Amino acid sequence: MPDNEAGQPSGKDQGRTDQERTDQERTAADLAATVSQLMRRLRVASPQGALTPSQRTVLGRLANGGPATTAELARAELVRPQSMRVIVAKLEELELVTRTPHPTDGRQVLFSLTEYGVEAVASVRHSKHAWLADAIAHRLSPEEQRALADATRLLQRLVEE
Repeated sequence: MPDNEAGQPSGKDQGRTDQERTDQERTAADLAATVSQLMRRLRVASPQGALTPSQRTVLGRLANGGPATTAELARAELVRPQSMRVIVAKLEELELVTRTPHPTDGRQVLFSLTEYGVEAVASVRHSKHAWLADAIAHRLSPEEQRALADATRLLQRLVEE
């Protein structure tokens, strides 16, 4: 938060030293870089390597949230509807999603996972989880594994809305 008129930290920064702010900023940068590296490793570990990150995200969103229109998917992913149409068209071409008429609005269609799409999402998730579980088991000591479990709970708190 910016300093107040007297040059003192305001809001949540009040009471923190410059060193604490610097340490927290460094931790934030390190965490962001590490999470990015972890996400890349998880993508490499999954069998759906031919899919783009956007395509994977849409599959995951449909798996978790159920059928959705192109506009709903675009809003959720913060992309233009035209861009989302390209993404879902490719997923449809790959027979991972299917379209059905919207039940109340004949101008729209709903996209949902096909059986093959459900299997693909499950396979990707299994591969990612298996890689991560193996890495935890073989690279971390039992004490480090407990610390990671604790850190995971802290990270969950950070992303809660």
